[in-house]
Amino acid sequence: MWLPPALLLLSLPGYLSIQGPKFVRGSERGSVTVECRYKPRWETYTKWWCQGASWESCKILLQTTGSEQEVKTDRMSIRDNQSNHSLTVTMTQLRRDDTDIYWCGIERLGPDLGVQINVTVDPEATTPASLLTASNQTGVSSGSYIRTRYMLLVFVKVPVLLILVGAVLWLKGEVQQGLAIYTNLSSDLLTKDTAP
Repeated sequence: MWLPPALLLLSLPGYLSIQGPKFVRGSERGSVTVECRYKPRWETYTKWWCQGASWESCKILLQTTGSEQEVKTDRMSIRDNQSNHSLTVTMTQLRRDDTDIYWCGIERLGPDLGVQINVTVDPEATTPASLLTASNQTGVSSGSYIRTRYMLLVFVKVPVLLILVGAVLWLKGEVQQGLAIYTNLSSDLLTKDTAP
C-alpha cells in the first residue's frame, strides 16, 4: 500500500514529539554525543536510550529518572536538560561493535515515543601514539583531530599548492618569453653580421 510522504512521516513513532540526528559517526576509542530534542510537555517523563534495529525489541541501555540528574554506566551517560527540552547521550571508549541502530525515546502511557539514530564507529586512525595520547590528555577527541587535519588540508595546504602551481606556470611563461626574445635578438644579430 502506498502512503503519501506526509502520512508516512506521521506513522513513525514520536516523529513530531522527539527528533534527533539520523547519523552519528565516531572513531574507535573515541566518543560521540547525541542530542535529541523533544517538544515541551515531555519534560518530567522518563527518557531512554536503547540499542537495536527493531523499535519493539530494542535493548534499553540507559534511562533517566524523570529529573535532570545525569545517569552513567561504565561507557555511557544520559542527561535530560528539561529547560532546553533536550536529551544528551554520550558514548565513550567506542568499540567497532558499537556500530548499530539506537533510539532516543520518551516513556509514556501507551506506545513510547522515539527517534532512530544510526551510530557508526570507524576504525581507529593510524596516527602516532604520542599524538593520540596528547590529544586524549587535552580532552580532544580523535574526531576533532580528523576535522583539524581536514581544515588544515582545505585552508592551508591546497591554497599553498595552488600558489606553487601558479608560480611554476608563470615562471614557465616568463622563460618561454625570454627564450623568444633571445631567439629574435640572435637572429637579428646573425642577419646583421652576414649582410654585405
